[in-house]
Amino acid sequence: MIERSHLEILRAVNQQGSLTAAAESLHLTQSALSHSIRKLEQQLGTDIWVREGRQLRLTQSGQYLLSLANRLLPQMEHAEMLIGQFAKGQRGTLRIGMECHPCYQWLLKVVGPYLESWPGVDVDVKQKFQFGGIGALFGHDIDMLVTPDPLHRPGLVFEPVFDYEQVLVVAEDHALAGKAWAEPEDLEKETLITYPVEIERLDIYTRFLLPAHASPARHKTIETTDIMLQMVAAGRGVAALPRWLVEDYGARIPVRAVQLGEAGIPKQIFLGLRERDREVDYLNSFMKLAREVRWS
Repeated sequence: MIERSHLEILRAVNQQGSLTAAAESLHLTQSALSHSIRKLEQQLGTDIWVREGRQLRLTQSGQYLLSLANRLLPQMEHAEMLIGQFAKGQRGTLRIGMECHPCYQWLLKVVGPYLESWPGVDVDVKQKFQFGGIGALFGHDIDMLVTPDPLHRPGLVFEPVFDYEQVLVVAEDHALAGKAWAEPEDLEKETLITYPVEIERLDIYTRFLLPAHASPARHKTIETTDIMLQMVAAGRGVAALPRWLVEDYGARIPVRAVQLGEAGIPKQIFLGLRERDREVDYLNSFMKLAREVRWS
């Protein structure tokens, strides 16, 4: 009844916007594409789409089939890619999604030794999934997610692999640079620079400022770590980053790390993967290596 080709047609029409463009992308004639859907409609006893002028509108049945296509086709394509790699004697590709701006530098410490240990496995790092990696895991766009803030969902497994401390970053001549730790009220006259992330996912807010009913004088966002630290060094604001990252940049940029509160803010980097993939040897090996590699 419902075949893969039907799902591919629906996805192509949705992506391309017209029957003509969809047919070209699938290397079919428009008549062959239309005939395939008409035959399916006859078998199912319902319309898949209806014409409204020059536009196509999916019916309720068509919308359901499109959602099915968006779930199943990526999994099938991923399986075919892996099987093709196995057939060529390759082990596969480990696709890692980043849901953490500063974690990229840490990841580089792991990838080098991993590639040496697994010559048959390629590694691809996808940063476009920053702060949206759960859907990417479920959609088989990635195989592993690097995140400091795991969102536990049925079917996913998250393992902690690296402990670190979130600290306040200030210029080396800042008044807070000499303090043992910063208090929330110390930031009330400061410009706080963060990555462009919802406040609900920023530890500097959820674990430091908001519990004390404090807020910075100004909040601005910057995407790039290097620019953020240059802004801090120039006295344009303060930021919150992992201590290991600040100490690494501190050798090149005049910034200092200050503990957030008397107890500090301990954090962990987690690696997440689909539960059914947890026994895949080269994924397990990456997790094991990630636990062993330490920042120095």
